[in-house]
Amino acid sequence: MIRTLRALWRVAACVFYVLQGALICGAIFPFRSKPQRMRTVGLWSRRMLRALGLTLTSSGAVNTGATLFVANHVSWLDILAIDSVQPARFVSKADVRGWPLIGWLVACGGTLFIERERKRDALRVVHLVAEALKDGELVAVFPEGTTSTGHALLPFHANLLQAAISSEAPVQPIALRYTDDHHAISEAVAFVGDTTIMQSLWWVVMADNLRVHVKLLPPVASAGLDRRALSDQLHLNIAAALVQRLDSK
Repeated sequence: MIRTLRALWRVAACVFYVLQGALICGAIFPFRSKPQRMRTVGLWSRRMLRALGLTLTSSGAVNTGATLFVANHVSWLDILAIDSVQPARFVSKADVRGWPLIGWLVACGGTLFIERERKRDALRVVHLVAEALKDGELVAVFPEGTTSTGHALLPFHANLLQAAISSEAPVQPIALRYTDDHHAISEAVAFVGDTTIMQSLWWVVMADNLRVHVKLLPPVASAGLDRRALSDQLHLNIAAALVQRLDSK
């Protein structure tokens, strides 16, 4: 009973921050500079994670200047976790834009949407990401293209990495891991198969001491590299970091 009441309180807090986010996007962001908006996104993300009952820890240093972040993908929480450490623009699948209210909030944060089934759309997004990197922005992508259970790293799609190569921007791999009191790899955050966003939300708020660790790995220079070779190197780096983290448990 206590656990359920705690979960309901977390859901209420989550709704509060979603509504707060909508107010910020509609009434404040139009009058803020891009750096100010990104700082607000970081603060809001940290508050949302706490409201959902997550504890955030991080290690490693964020690369300075224009950078393409490349991370493993476990949950919709990944964006909040990365933004809490270093706000960035994300590339997300197009159907997220259709989520009621949430899709609008994500777009307000500068997200670039991609229709992964259309190769020509991938080319469009590559150009947009390259331009953002040339402008000195931080952009984050999930090259697995979909979420996993967190137990294994899926193969990477290398297309979007061309943006970093074209703009000669460094790529910083990020390893994300979720744990709780009962699992070294938390099952509460898995957002796979036919799981709905509401089901996932409920599992998250019901979890005991859910934790997310964001490990920033050393950046990799991309200039002159083949995108497949770069993809393989990033996959190896993140996979090694995840295994190392699991072994430390």
